[in-house]
Amino acid sequence: MGVNEILVFLILFGANLLQAITGFAGTLISMPPTMKLIGVDEAKALLNAIAQISSLMIVITGFRHINWKEFFKMFVLMAAGMVVGMKIFEVFPMQQLLTFYGIMMIALDKLFVKKQLRLPAVLMLFVIFAAGIIHGMFVSGGALLVIYAAGALKDKEEFRATIALIWLTIGCYITGIQFQAGHFNSHVWFLLIAGIIPVFAGTWIGTKLVKKLPQEIFMKMTYILLLLSGVMAIV
Repeated sequence: MGVNEILVFLILFGANLLQAITGFAGTLISMPPTMKLIGVDEAKALLNAIAQISSLMIVITGFRHINWKEFFKMFVLMAAGMVVGMKIFEVFPMQQLLTFYGIMMIALDKLFVKKQLRLPAVLMLFVIFAAGIIHGMFVSGGALLVIYAAGALKDKEEFRATIALIWLTIGCYITGIQFQAGHFNSHVWFLLIAGIIPVFAGTWIGTKLVKKLPQEIFMKMTYILLLLSGVMAIV
């Protein structure tokens, strides 16, 4: 096991601690550095599988808080967007897509957070669709989805449980595609199996912390992660 693998495990611990708190931040934070450490295809396969594991833990502990109406709305629109995103990823250079993604996240953070802008309902549905496009490209569409979910899901427990169920369900489709493409090689399997320990540790600690976290701080942390994800994608 080399330095890169150790760094990946540290990233998984920190990212899943945040994932357990917010319900969405794990892949956002871990994707940019992990892609640089082990490559794009391996990072996408590993982090999607990890996201399903950590999301399952959140869903099990917060099942009663799931908003089913909002879940089905987000699931359908994101699934449709993912098909488009996968096609875009095949056509355009990765670095150009990453730069666009990062700039978009920073812009959204300034518009929706600092200025508290709210789009009409129809356009907010398009935001969910766009989140699916980003998820199809980088398995990290949470930053866009949270723009919608932050307004639709007011309670922090409802927010994290509903979002976690989204990642769990749509992740199954992505995993199937990655299996067929041969992205789950021996290196990914090693990182996935060994990475369960830091994932469980981070998720367990984060689940404990979220119960003590005031709603205002929870939302501020969520929005800070939007900005951070944009910066990391560009750097």
